[in-house]
Amino acid sequence: MDAARPLTPAGFESGPPAEGGGRANAADDAGRITPVMEQYIEIKAANPDCLLFYRMGDFYELFFDDAEVAARALGIVLTKRGKHLGRDIPMCGVPVHRADEYLHRLIAMGHRVAVCEQLEDPAAARKRGGKSVVRRDVIRLVTPGTLTEDTLLDARRNNYLAAIARARSTSEESRFALAWIDISTGEFRIAECERAALAAAIARLEPGEIIVSDALYGDAELAPYLRSLPAVTPLPRDVFDGATAERRLATYFGLATTQSFGALTRLELTAAAACVSYVERTQLGQRPPLSPPLRESEGATLAIDQATRGNLELVRTLAGERRGSLLAAIDRCVTAAGSRLLAQRLSAPLTDPEAIARRLDAVELFVTNAGLRAAMREQLKAAPDLARALARLTVDRGGPRDLAAIRDGIIAAAGLAAELAPAAGLAAELTQAAAMLRRPDAAIAAELAAALAEELPHLKRDGGFVRAGYDAALDEARALRDESRRVIAALQARYAETSTVRALKIRHNNVLGYFVEVTAQHGDKLMAPPLNATFIHRQTLAGQVRFTTTELGELEARIASAADRALGIELETFERLAATVTAAAPAIKQAAEALAVLDVAAALAELAGERRYVRPQIDDSRDFVIEGGRHPVVEQVLEGGPFVANDCDLSPLPQTADGRICLLTGPNMAGKSTYLRQNALIAILAQMGSFVPARHAKIGAVDRLFSRVGAADDIARGRSTFMVEMVETAAILNQAGPRALVILDEIGRGTATFDGLSIAWATVEHLHEVNRCRALFATHFHELTGLAAALPRLFNATVRVKEWQGEVVFLHEVAPGAADRSYGIQVAKLAGLPAAVIERAKLVLARLEAEDRASPRGFEDLPLFAAAPRPTPPRDAMLEAVISALAALHPDDMSPREALEALYALKAKARDR
Repeated sequence: MDAARPLTPAGFESGPPAEGGGRANAADDAGRITPVMEQYIEIKAANPDCLLFYRMGDFYELFFDDAEVAARALGIVLTKRGKHLGRDIPMCGVPVHRADEYLHRLIAMGHRVAVCEQLEDPAAARKRGGKSVVRRDVIRLVTPGTLTEDTLLDARRNNYLAAIARARSTSEESRFALAWIDISTGEFRIAECERAALAAAIARLEPGEIIVSDALYGDAELAPYLRSLPAVTPLPRDVFDGATAERRLATYFGLATTQSFGALTRLELTAAAACVSYVERTQLGQRPPLSPPLRESEGATLAIDQATRGNLELVRTLAGERRGSLLAAIDRCVTAAGSRLLAQRLSAPLTDPEAIARRLDAVELFVTNAGLRAAMREQLKAAPDLARALARLTVDRGGPRDLAAIRDGIIAAAGLAAELAPAAGLAAELTQAAAMLRRPDAAIAAELAAALAEELPHLKRDGGFVRAGYDAALDEARALRDESRRVIAALQARYAETSTVRALKIRHNNVLGYFVEVTAQHGDKLMAPPLNATFIHRQTLAGQVRFTTTELGELEARIASAADRALGIELETFERLAATVTAAAPAIKQAAEALAVLDVAAALAELAGERRYVRPQIDDSRDFVIEGGRHPVVEQVLEGGPFVANDCDLSPLPQTADGRICLLTGPNMAGKSTYLRQNALIAILAQMGSFVPARHAKIGAVDRLFSRVGAADDIARGRSTFMVEMVETAAILNQAGPRALVILDEIGRGTATFDGLSIAWATVEHLHEVNRCRALFATHFHELTGLAAALPRLFNATVRVKEWQGEVVFLHEVAPGAADRSYGIQVAKLAGLPAAVIERAKLVLARLEAEDRASPRGFEDLPLFAAAPRPTPPRDAMLEAVISALAALHPDDMSPREALEALYALKAKARDR
């Protein structure tokens, strides 16, 4: 993150002195600090880590380093205003009406912005004296994790602020707590995890901003990882003070204790309190309507690490696009809130079969009742984003359209509840949603409907959003304001008739206000008796003379005050309506959550009906049976063409407990990677509560999912493609347990043939004997197929092909057996390699195969993992010293005192180690 350096007032010579309706102008007197710039320096010094948007009339201005940073980032012109230490002051500015556009770009680049607004009208400042400065102050800090505006957010994605807190145990193993908030919807959750699971948790959330303590940000072990993440903000120790955490969290929610939140550990309280403290600091006292923190139990969701999420392209492709991802393929939601909830469920599938079944019950009801589903989806289309509209109104950032969203949302919720009421056999999730839909008071929607006009402005300051007839005083003020042209025209006609000057006009400008204007030849007539008693001379120009009258002045005052009075009444009405909505925030939030739940259930049912998905069976076994499985994304890409469905059975053999490993061989381009991925994606879909693309599916709940597919380097961290592959493989072998599902593709292909084959061989044995998990292992090392004869839970499968007149035809069918060729040269030919290269490759291959037949490698004689002698781990010197000292002891010959001293000596040696 680019941080602007604090300014030093000393030596500041001159700067923009102007106030009012324009951009800053240069100071006239060099060496003098203007009042405006003096104010700027003071405000900037209080916000040194932010770009300061300093409001001056119709622009937000930036100065000094802020201006240079913003000009580069936004591609806008960098100008100069005034002097500082004899040098020009860099300056740039953005129009107020386009501020959100520029804020979005700056936030996307990781900047933080302090928005400094004018707190009074320039006219009010002038009344205090000619050199008085308009009062200004920072009204909010805009950071990547604390956005609420629709223009700054993706409607279909959550924008989380996450806090990481750490506690070290006596064994020096750290525990971490993660708290995350979406202030635009009020969602607030907490979880505790080990160091190994931290990266996976953050990858699941994809937070817009992460806050950590200064100490954690500087930790030697974590610093490289934290600095690789976007928008990490280190904060002072007091934000992560565990001693005050419970009090700060309870105070935010207006409670005396946090016991109602459940049994939260001190570490979890610390992370949660850090989140709410940061929200209060950035919102400057405004409190978004956060839900009470909900604790996620460890193991409640399917653990998917960052590499696996990327390999399987769950929410975005490897190119970073939503299109082409699993989320894009399954999203049939008709509301933004529904799309957000669908993404949450896809990112964190459940592991409890009962909880999964409750979600599937809701989907099944809509699958079997197409008429109800269609009616629900039609009504949901009219439901606005209640949660985000409520959040903006609560933090005083809302507008008339947000009030209209609350009105329409309450009406839609009531209609959907009525639609669900007569439905028979309603699923538990839908029954709960129906009850939540009825929580908001219909009187609020009625009041909003009566108050709001048909056409609404975006900003409340623009006025015109209160319906005519709602407030009599407002109607009267509007009438005078809107009829001013007719009244002025009538007065002009009367003055022209009285003076007999037919060219007399009543005009208006910002300096004189309303005035009477005649040509120079008629000016003397109006200044002579008896007309001079009515017309008062104001100004003489080259060709015109301008006058005013007492009557015109009074009329002008009434017109001006009528416009101000009308806007004032509208703003008072807005504040009253917003307060009514805020008071009902808990009920409105529940309705918003229910709308999202209904949308997701109906959308997944729509997908199931459209794509012929079936309900999976989820239980606590270690079964994994997929019949006629299809890849949910590839199938849609091949719309109009056939997708070959395939079976997969990794279930335990009879009388055994652990799942099996499928060793998959076959040529390039035959569909091995697609087959691997589709089975992993089917497991994810099933456990998120969706029907799946298959004829039948029975899955014992998976607790961890690992995928090592594809090739990519990480040059920024000094890792080659093969190193990345080995790091990811190591994570799998070190973490996968019996309930895990592992997907491995082409392990060992990034190095020399024998090295790669050896690594792949040992990896298969380790998965079988140590991890004992369900796995799919695709390889071109055909020598590995011999392991099936010795490893009882390993079986071979291959992707079938046909050769026809020297060409290879891919059938994309997975069948039992093993391939003996990879058909790499045929694929190279399809890719367009020159004919000479293809012919030469054929000759080389024929020679290598002949040599191999003449001198077989004999891999079949290699000892298996279980039988191979396990290497003795090396001992360090200190450990050897402890063992030697222990071996030298003779307990039977020692007195109690000597035994105690020996014990202390051993402990000292162990501590030194």
